[in-house]
Amino acid sequence: MPKKLTYAETGVDRELRAESKTALKMLEQTYQFSLYGEVLQLPYGNIFPIDGNRYLDFVIEGVGTKVLLSQLANKYDTIGIDGVAMAVNDVIRSGAKALAITDNIHAHISDPTLVQQWIEGITKGAAESQCIVAGGEIGDVSELVKGVNEGKGFDMIVSCIGEVNKDRIISGTNIKPKDVVIGLRSSGLHSNGITLARKILFKAWGGKFDPYDIPEGLGRALIFEALEPTKIYAKPLRAVTKHHEVKGAVHITGDAYLKFNRLMEFSKGIGFKLSNFKPQPIFELIQKTAEEKSGIADEEMLKTFNMGWGFAIVVDRSAQDNILTILEKNHVEAKPIGEATSSKKIIAVYKGKKLVLK
Repeated sequence: MPKKLTYAETGVDRELRAESKTALKMLEQTYQFSLYGEVLQLPYGNIFPIDGNRYLDFVIEGVGTKVLLSQLANKYDTIGIDGVAMAVNDVIRSGAKALAITDNIHAHISDPTLVQQWIEGITKGAAESQCIVAGGEIGDVSELVKGVNEGKGFDMIVSCIGEVNKDRIISGTNIKPKDVVIGLRSSGLHSNGITLARKILFKAWGGKFDPYDIPEGLGRALIFEALEPTKIYAKPLRAVTKHHEVKGAVHITGDAYLKFNRLMEFSKGIGFKLSNFKPQPIFELIQKTAEEKSGIADEEMLKTFNMGWGFAIVVDRSAQDNILTILEKNHVEAKPIGEATSSKKIIAVYKGKKLVLK
């Protein structure tokens, strides 16, 4: 039987990345320069004080190889939304309100038409996040950036800074067994697992389909389905935290449901059982198409893609119904997708099978 395809085999080795990140420990030497107190380490990053009560959360993110899909479609007016979403959705995990973003675009050529479309998407994303765009940079670096569409290659990086009061920090430290995991619906692929998706789906990278094919189960051209912008969760999460404690928040991006491991490290002695996945048709198409060659294991799908839920929060069970009502009023589809356990493992129940992800 052929070996199942993995993300590592398409060029993204999560184990190697994890090993590389151990070098980040060196950065702790810089914490001594924090002017107003101790840097607070959280599950998915660090925040630093600006006075006795307020902290800033500062992140930088990119959209990765989704820019190649944008080039393939010659469509650039939504990729900026992805850039903003990736940074803002990371900042809000701490409970912070996004205040401002900046962008850095490395371009093959600063074509005015392209720049107009890039900025259009960034502006839309910032408006959805209710934060300002404080500045940005576009550099012409043709020798570094080529892409698949001559003259239109680019890479997009967005940073975001947010503020959170000390008593509103989502620390991830007090999660208990039976706490509920609520999933917030994704809009599709978002901006993760794109390398694997591209190499299975699109002929340009050895896959099956032309960009404008409409495979069975999709209601539009494949390229437009894949380019659907990443959903931004700033407003609905803020509506929840205004009234209820959120014990943990997960942006389900790279490594997908393995992300819950960081909450396990901060709330000792817990695990998670996740059992309500709702993948959009594009995820089913990826796995079905891969079966024509070597296939992708269910575990790999859950370790790579959001499978229908782009963000998750962990809350006390008694608050579940009220929180679901708040999310519904904020136009977000949300469902309980699992619970915290005492297993010290991440267990997924998917297609009737029990899978141990970690």
